[in-house]
Amino acid sequence: MSQFNNKTKQAVALKYNMNKNNAPVVIASGSGYIADKVVEIAEENGVPVYRDASLSVLLSQLEIGSEIPEELFSSIVDIYVYFLNFKMPKDEAVE
Repeated sequence: MSQFNNKTKQAVALKYNMNKNNAPVVIASGSGYIADKVVEIAEENGVPVYRDASLSVLLSQLEIGSEIPEELFSSIVDIYVYFLNFKMPKDEAVE
């Protein structure tokens, strides 16, 4: 089991395709520098970022390409609801 100090950043990217998957799939995951790059790439591409350190620790334990477990569905639904209500600032909108 890996141990991380409380200051180590972690990031996980999820993707959901209702025609292919039963649940969102982990498509990227990393800590430290890799976590920073995952967030940077998301932000550069207009993908909203949801920050939840506890959830990212849990999700980072999953293999790339694996669906999230049913036990985390409720937390992921909360994220998707957040994204549905997300409004990008006009100065950052992609045209």
